Amino acid sequence: MSTKFNYGKTLLLGFGFLGISIIWPIFNQYLPIFLQAGNPEFEKQLLAEGRSIPDIVGFGLAPGLALFIMTWDNIINMFIQPWVGTKSDQTWNRFGRRKPWILIGAPIALLGFIFIPIAQSLIAIAVFILITNLGMSLFRSPTVAWLGDLFEPNERSKANGIINLMGGIGGLLAYFGGGILFNSLGRAAPFIAGAIVAALALITVFIFVKEPEQIHLENGEKQPGLFDNIKALLDHQDKSGIFVLLGILFWFMGFNALETGLSSFAVFTLGMKAGTASIYTGLVTVTFILFAVPAGNFGTRFGRAAVIRVGLIGLSILMLLGYLFIQNTITFAIVLVLIGIFWAMVNVNSLPLVYDHGDEKRIGAFTGLYYFSSQFAAVLGPTLGGVLVGVMGNQYRWLWLFAAVFMAAALAVMFNVKRGNSQSLQASG
Repeated sequence: MSTKFNYGKTLLLGFGFLGISIIWPIFNQYLPIFLQAGNPEFEKQLLAEGRSIPDIVGFGLAPGLALFIMTWDNIINMFIQPWVGTKSDQTWNRFGRRKPWILIGAPIALLGFIFIPIAQSLIAIAVFILITNLGMSLFRSPTVAWLGDLFEPNERSKANGIINLMGGIGGLLAYFGGGILFNSLGRAAPFIAGAIVAALALITVFIFVKEPEQIHLENGEKQPGLFDNIKALLDHQDKSGIFVLLGILFWFMGFNALETGLSSFAVFTLGMKAGTASIYTGLVTVTFILFAVPAGNFGTRFGRAAVIRVGLIGLSILMLLGYLFIQNTITFAIVLVLIGIFWAMVNVNSLPLVYDHGDEKRIGAFTGLYYFSSQFAAVLGPTLGGVLVGVMGNQYRWLWLFAAVFMAAALAVMFNVKRGNSQSLQASG
């Protein structure tokens, strides 16, 4: 690899993350509303506060069940992504190492995705959700593993900042473009447009990203599995790797619970239109984009662990303020804008911090380990958050407090992480 940082290669690789990032915001924004619209409890709350009832045909599910359905992709990912990540380390054919998995998974995911908004029954929408989830789980981990394949350890935070900027652009298109399309052309429009843009982005990556030559394992060396990698971290004298995975578990529990329920909070608590709620939610992505590259540079200069801790402090405070003070669109917008800044500090430096505790020959495996922790969080967070909402009278405001507690728990865990500081990065460079 070249010692000079290659911005062109990084932007090109970012198209893969753009393709992934345009799908999930649309999925997470509209699917919970489709599942819950028509629930009489929400309609009573809106009428009692003098707000309008959204004109959306849905299935009237309770929050706990709806948000549990939203975790199906994460349940699948917990088992498939670590396996796929490890398998992609061992794959090598005429397409490359990671590209075959894109070729298999992307068409499956996009096919299921475009049928979600037109499903006429709960069984049908469940089938299309599962098809989308399965396809995404087959290519997401290998695509993200390119960060480790193509960049040296001391370049990864900077590279991940640029890659996340591209992902943020995908999210921006999803939130703002999807919101406009939903309001003007109907519920299917964001899904069809998102699938088209994602397909073009992934085709670009497939054609133009040049994978490095196969990283051969030593003679007779067997690739360890998910639990072998966890055991290696547990057996290590420095437990920083385990604390990193715990931190990832906690901060993604908080963030995913809020992200999954944010559109429901906007529609069923604040009385916003679904498309308008999507546009407001996009404010997080705007500031995330603006701060993604600086966050990566800060991680390189000051240490990834230290920058993540600062981000967690900011998020803990903001989630608490969201619970206490959001009553209208202005306060909603202010909190969302600030969340994007601090989330960039955490998210951009997360995966490179995992690689700091891994093995350069097993980048795909440790990418899978990262996704095991984050996807487990994405199962627990929305499920427990949905239960909390149901128990507390179907009030989505409680998700803000839920998120604040888990951001604070992640911060406490991160104070036990010793690696990923500025000195260790300078040594690896």
